[in-house]
Amino acid sequence: MSKVSKISTFEPADESYGLGAEFSGVHRRGELRGIIKINQNSCVGCDTCTSFCPTEAIGGTLGIAHRIDVNRCVNCGQCLVNCPFGAISQMSFADIVLEKLDDPKAFVVAHPSPSVRVSIAEEFGGKPGDLTINRLYNAFEKAGFHNYDVNFAADQTILEEGTEFIKKVKYWILGERGEDLEHIAHHPFPHFTSCCPAWVKNAETFHTNLLPHISGAKSPIQMGGALAKTWAAEFVWRVDPRDIFMVAVTPCTAKIFEASRPEFNSAYEYLLENRKIPNNTKSFQDIDAVLTARDAAEIFRRKGINPLLLSDERQSETMNVYTGAATIFGNSGGVMEAALRTAYFILSGQELSNPDIIVVRGHEKDIVEATIPIPLKDYGGKIIDVKIAVVNGASRNIKEIVKRLVNNENRYHFVEVMNCPGGCVNGGGQPVRTMGTSWLHPLLPLPLRA
Repeated sequence: MSKVSKISTFEPADESYGLGAEFSGVHRRGELRGIIKINQNSCVGCDTCTSFCPTEAIGGTLGIAHRIDVNRCVNCGQCLVNCPFGAISQMSFADIVLEKLDDPKAFVVAHPSPSVRVSIAEEFGGKPGDLTINRLYNAFEKAGFHNYDVNFAADQTILEEGTEFIKKVKYWILGERGEDLEHIAHHPFPHFTSCCPAWVKNAETFHTNLLPHISGAKSPIQMGGALAKTWAAEFVWRVDPRDIFMVAVTPCTAKIFEASRPEFNSAYEYLLENRKIPNNTKSFQDIDAVLTARDAAEIFRRKGINPLLLSDERQSETMNVYTGAATIFGNSGGVMEAALRTAYFILSGQELSNPDIIVVRGHEKDIVEATIPIPLKDYGGKIIDVKIAVVNGASRNIKEIVKRLVNNENRYHFVEVMNCPGGCVNGGGQPVRTMGTSWLHPLLPLPLRA
């Protein structure tokens, strides 16, 4: 089994945040851009990256170093993890987080996604898929973090996503009306998931007609950031929310972009409105920094910590409680499956006889279609057939879904889209195993360019 490869990184510079005009290309002021870069001195123009880019953001001729168009890039990092020569770099907040860990005033919180727990072991010689739940918690604590599992927030996302879908069923299928359903009039079927930031950015740039269909629910990480600096700050940790430095630890490079979006400062807005912080407090984001699984491993290495050598024992904590529904968010079909369980229970009044809705799991299929019959408890047992689709891997497949919707706008009720193949488990921030031939690149351009 080959060892994981070290990926080159760079720190965000002021120009990365776009602090000038309100809009620059497709970016707003403050949104990070240039998160993924191709090293012009290392790229041999093999053209592998272009085949993995979902938005045709990479330009260049075969044999000539390629470049990324930041206005087309959705920051998914699939080009990076599939580059056979390790020629693509990623923006990293590792050094910034290390500085915060050395700040005695900072209350630094690690917010790890479920997929990181089954990947980070590879960075320390473990097998792919080794589960490191408690060992990872212990490693973060030893490094100076407090723990808040993303799964805790993912369960809340399921409730939001499921409830929103139920409201659409009531309004658009059952014809119900009421004050709590008025906003649904502007959000028709099909209902699209919103957890994947690369997919959301793809829709905003290339499929604006789908925006009214996308769920209004934040991703689990963004829900977690807001909750950490409001509810948890006051009732769990009992610390000043201004001292909390939230660090999302994720398999995804697109989360780096998501965390910078100006609308994700709801904790600040809430605290200011409710006079829990002074009026002159400078605005802060719900998530302060994002680490990929690779970045987190680098922090552990610098601190001399190997999670695999730590205890797998740990007492249950408030911020690390979650259900199995949250855990499957990292797999293609996982968000759909979890939300359908909630919708089924609320609409039918009973649990599914088998909670494993295997037919919606993406696995190796690009697009999965299924029909889920749901009996309605308040309609005399009437059964509605919920038609779903799961789009798995490289959101370029969304073009096929859009084409199907154009031909039949009633084809689906619920659509899950994950940019990366298999879901977050294969995200752009996961450990990388290149071909191990990067060191040969000075010799390769000659035959490639001939």
